[in-house]
Amino acid sequence: MAGGLAGLLDDIAALAKLAAASVDDVGTAAARASAKAAGVVVDDTAVTPAYVRGLAADRELPIIKRIAVGSLKNKLIFIIPVALLLSAIAPTLVEIILMAGGTFLCFEGAEKIYHKLRPGEHAPDVPAVVRGPEAEEKTVKGAIRTDLILSAEIMVISLKEVLDEGFVARALILVVVALLITAIVYGIVALIVKMDDIGLMLAERDSQRSRRFGLALVNAMPKLLTGLTVVGTAAMLWVGGHILLVGTHELGWDGIYDPVHDLEESVGDVGGIGGVLGWLVNTAISALIGLVVGAVVVAIVSRFHGDDHGDDHGDEHGSTELGGVH
Repeated sequence: MAGGLAGLLDDIAALAKLAAASVDDVGTAAARASAKAAGVVVDDTAVTPAYVRGLAADRELPIIKRIAVGSLKNKLIFIIPVALLLSAIAPTLVEIILMAGGTFLCFEGAEKIYHKLRPGEHAPDVPAVVRGPEAEEKTVKGAIRTDLILSAEIMVISLKEVLDEGFVARALILVVVALLITAIVYGIVALIVKMDDIGLMLAERDSQRSRRFGLALVNAMPKLLTGLTVVGTAAMLWVGGHILLVGTHELGWDGIYDPVHDLEESVGDVGGIGGVLGWLVNTAISALIGLVVGAVVVAIVSRFHGDDHGDDHGDEHGSTELGGVH
């Protein structure tokens, strides 16, 4: 599909394939792939800062480091080996697993919306810094679990485009891309969550301009983190829905994919803004699919788990709904 997330992922995959053409140029090509992936990894970048909200300031960077290490383990220990193996013996299963991950993302996004709309359905949110080390551990595990799905999306799409290369070349390309993307995503996340500390440092300087800029950063942080929480939730629905939309096409069922593609094509001819309109159509429909699928899964999970699920949610994700505690 020309628009939406597929176009961005295709760029990553194309650059990964370029890297495969010459193993000597793997590092350079993978760096270009990671830079080109900025539009995709914004999903991961938007979701992750929410996991350190409600934590003490001196725990933010250690938590991000733990999540980054967990993300790298996800890619190197689980995603890449399994994807390489399955691509050799059961390529269709790779797509099915990816769709299962997309469904989980839809569930995560819809669940956050559900608990926002029904605040009485789960235990009151308490800052993680108050709830202690156990809450911090749950926060890290939740972030790494979500990262597993987002990382799998990039790795599997890249793998699809280098299937005609040798096994060693494929593996090497994916390892380099995994390292670079992890560094970029969590480097940006670390910068975002420490912006208020940077602002405080600037506010203490003698320069009036530095003080004004520092105070502006400090005042902007609560709004930025709240905005990132919203963007992260939307990204889960968008990415999850898009995985399902493209997955049905890959598996040979075009009942949804074809109408969406036709709608994209119909607005693509609008002079000057056709490409943007096509992207918006794809994104909106993907998010709607994600919301519908996620809502169905939330209903099923709630039916089987009842109030216990709401309580667990409050324990595990409560820190994502509050402003940072410093």
